[in-house]
Amino acid sequence: MANSRLLLAVSVLLALSSVPTSIFAADEKQLRFDSTRGQFRILQVADMHYADGESTPCLNVLPAQVSGCSDLNTTAFLHRMIAAFQPHFIVFTGDNIFGFDASDPAASMNAAFAPAVAANIPWAAVLGNHDQESTLSREGVMKHIVGMKHTLSQLNPPEAHVIDGFGNYNLEVHGVEGSNFANKSVLNFYFLDSGDYSTVPSITGYGWIKPSQQFWFQRTSMKLQRAYMSKPEAQKGPAPGLVYFHIPLPEFTSFDSSNFTGVKQEGISSASVNSGFFTTMVEAGDVKAVFTGHDHINDFCGELTSINLCYAGGFGYHAYGKAGWARRARVVVASLEKTADGGWGAVKSIKTWKHLDDDKLTPIDGQVLYSKSTTGSRRKKNVGRP
Repeated sequence: MANSRLLLAVSVLLALSSVPTSIFAADEKQLRFDSTRGQFRILQVADMHYADGESTPCLNVLPAQVSGCSDLNTTAFLHRMIAAFQPHFIVFTGDNIFGFDASDPAASMNAAFAPAVAANIPWAAVLGNHDQESTLSREGVMKHIVGMKHTLSQLNPPEAHVIDGFGNYNLEVHGVEGSNFANKSVLNFYFLDSGDYSTVPSITGYGWIKPSQQFWFQRTSMKLQRAYMSKPEAQKGPAPGLVYFHIPLPEFTSFDSSNFTGVKQEGISSASVNSGFFTTMVEAGDVKAVFTGHDHINDFCGELTSINLCYAGGFGYHAYGKAGWARRARVVVASLEKTADGGWGAVKSIKTWKHLDDDKLTPIDGQVLYSKSTTGSRRKKNVGRP
């Protein structure tokens, strides 16, 4: 037990030992791998539930934490994570603000995302089910996000003339500048709007990813795969893809304590219907992991049909939680392989773990999500799991 914690701590320190470099290409919109360590580090922030700042109280904290606890604790946690982890990219996976308690949703969003903006780090966001519950529509919330500094968020893909929701888009991460992969996307992000609540009278519960969104995902995945497997540097298989949205899929119910890493402390609040998006991703063949929020006191990550389904765990202090169970953030580190000439090549591995908002930002639950040498394996090796 002690040795596994030590191994995880060492791996985290190695990952944090370099300052982000070569994040952007010349146009300041293209994400790139770090040229120093051949890494790309991603911080996922789920369910901030930001409202009115200092006047907004914390929920579900220990009695000793109640006094003075507010949205500012969420802000402080985000500042600490940025300083310690030094991410190349931050992803906010919905319920960024809690609309019911946000008297001015634009001001709430400005405050919620302020640490990312101040750090000059590229970031992206998708919507949850609570973001639009103030005075801005769902479209209005996403338009505000798209207009903020340093964000790579998009309202919707320009080529998709009819698509459900707001905030469906993809981003590419190119190889190291000057390498043979400089003009290829070696890691792909897909962002989707999983909706808020069902708009079909005969179906109750939460929203889901619609056929129009799945069609866009399929076409985008095919386009990216063709480019990656074409000259120059034609590859034999697709670049790994990571998918981000808010509401978990029904397939998250496939796991129990025997086949996931982390904890399950509440039910899976997916839509009451299965729209088939998991099957769509399996068929596409490039997705290695899906990251969601929504169920705050679940933080597990398990593999199903070669795709890892991962919760981040609740980040925000105005979101429901569990007293004594620390707020947390999920991080992901993608690492490139070394080429024969000593340069950087394609993605070799993708690892993840979580950090707790405690005195030491304790890292827990390290695991491998993807390894190029074991592609197609049904089982992934857990590294440093306490």
